[in-house]
Amino acid sequence: MPPAPPLDGRFDIVVIGGGINGVAIARECALAGKQVLLVEQHDFASGTTSRATRIIHGGLRYLEHAEISLVRESLRERERLIHEKAHLVRPLNFLLALPPDGQRSPLELRFGLWLYRRFAGRSPLHSADTDRRALESLIDSGQPWSVFAYEDAQCEFPERLVAQWLVEAVHAGAVARNHCAALSVDIKGNSVEAVRLRDLQSGTEFKVTTKWLINATGPWADAICNRSNLILDEPMIGGVRGAHILLPLFPGAPKAAVYTEALDGRPIFVIPWAGQLLVGTTEVKDSSDPARVHATAEEIAYLFQSFKRLFPSVPLGFTDIRAAFAGVRPLPFVSDRSPASITRSHLIVDHSFDRAEGLVSIIGGKLTTAASLAREAARAVGIAVPEPRGYAIKSLSAARSLLRGFEKEIESIARLDRLQAAAIVRWFGSASLDIAKLARSDESMRATLCPHTPHTVAEAVYAAHHEHAATLSDILLRRVPVAFSPCWSDECTHTAAIRIALALNWNEKKVGEEEQIFAEEYSRFLAKPSLVAT
Repeated sequence: MPPAPPLDGRFDIVVIGGGINGVAIARECALAGKQVLLVEQHDFASGTTSRATRIIHGGLRYLEHAEISLVRESLRERERLIHEKAHLVRPLNFLLALPPDGQRSPLELRFGLWLYRRFAGRSPLHSADTDRRALESLIDSGQPWSVFAYEDAQCEFPERLVAQWLVEAVHAGAVARNHCAALSVDIKGNSVEAVRLRDLQSGTEFKVTTKWLINATGPWADAICNRSNLILDEPMIGGVRGAHILLPLFPGAPKAAVYTEALDGRPIFVIPWAGQLLVGTTEVKDSSDPARVHATAEEIAYLFQSFKRLFPSVPLGFTDIRAAFAGVRPLPFVSDRSPASITRSHLIVDHSFDRAEGLVSIIGGKLTTAASLAREAARAVGIAVPEPRGYAIKSLSAARSLLRGFEKEIESIARLDRLQAAAIVRWFGSASLDIAKLARSDESMRATLCPHTPHTVAEAVYAAHHEHAATLSDILLRRVPVAFSPCWSDECTHTAAIRIALALNWNEKKVGEEEQIFAEEYSRFLAKPSLVAT
């Protein structure tokens, strides 16, 4: 993708932060006809969004804290995503496994699940009984575990959801720039006037004027206010680190997500993800630089030991942990409460009382409710956004039928096999038609990115031309995220880089630079634990 020209002029709204919340807000405002600029200091979805547990859920645990309105909101948004983004968000059975010495009683859980199903209007999938029996046989170690089934959903790759909303925002007229840092906010006469930016790839600095600035930078929200010389009574963000570990699949590994108690009674998940198991998450207060956050040795050991408590007979040892990653949840700052008790509902802060009229900060939020947060944020800047009624696609069966039709069409147009066509549709939905045309145009476009994946060079080229993917990391970790595969290696990286380079006209020097940058980012993100188990 060629370097974008320097920005100039005035925008109605500038959104800083290109995670799922910032992109959703930019999309909502652009669809309302506003001139919107969206900037992200790294790449879209490269921060907190990519370090989530990757579930779209109503928040069963929120019932414990009586956050009924958040549960209702989350369930409504879950259903909307399942219907309208069926290629990315899929219903998934969840199994709640309660140990005999657990902190929650089976009776309380039965009532909570009944209430949850009433709010959701959904029962577990047909495979729930099979999944439950399989888990019961796997965890049977002479102790009477209690296992309950319910349904939520999974978005394996929220990076793809962000990319799709980004395209929709740009089609609606938004201007989007990744690898573009906000240096400072100019405030004159107690009102926002301009934002100073730096293109991190070219080094060019420039300024744009605006009436509204939406600070959607997640754990960096306080830093943006500091750069604007705002003096706040207390921090807005109380960062909470969440760590995960990745384990290989094993014979009989659960096909459903498992929700259970960790060693200390905290809730954790064991979820099938990208051909492996995702175990998490922890909750540790963290006020360090969010860009440098990592899973600690203690967190890794805690998660693995909690996993072994659930599956004592599974032949996995500490050295089988493939990787660990962590992110900082931008929860509201509360000085005297445990992380588990802090609300997961989002807050929208109007800084007019801080003598910065026109500056709005987004605190908290989660994958499931990003769209509803975006509507609320748009209203906060004077846009009359109604609540949606019904779904664009009326039923889940209709959505699935549409996807099957896409797969057959892609297979025919692109001259690809069924597996490749299905892989494209699964990540790109309706944009698959554009990718199919690219694949049809040249045999090199139909080449897979590496021998272990059905995903093609055409997808990478589409990402570079239409989804603001500027680097190899942008492509392989966020737009066509094949690098999360458990078999990914340096050889795979090199193969993908060479094939992408041919299509995007990268020279040999560029290929070497991109491979090195990718390797550094990959190892920072998916770090192999070095701790020796005790």
